[in-house]
Amino acid sequence: MLQLVWVTDAQYIGGYKIAVTFNDGKSKTVDLESHLTGQVLSPLKDLDLFRTFKVTGWTIEWANGLDIAPEFLYNC
Repeated sequence: MLQLVWVTDAQYIGGYKIAVTFNDGKSKTVDLESHLTGQVLSPLKDLDLFRTFKVTGWTIEWANGLDIAPEFLYNC
């Protein structure tokens, strides 16, 4: 059975790492550095922008409107 996951908490660790907690209680540190490629994600290489994320209703979102699917974060 497919379980839907979403982010319930996220804290900046340093560099491109974020400690993420999910609705099922799982917590992990996600290092997004190697994923910040291409036209859409490369602006997040700017650490000042990267640190602006907030938890929205289901995932993390940055000040520029970019978000990453919680399933990706869960499996990252």
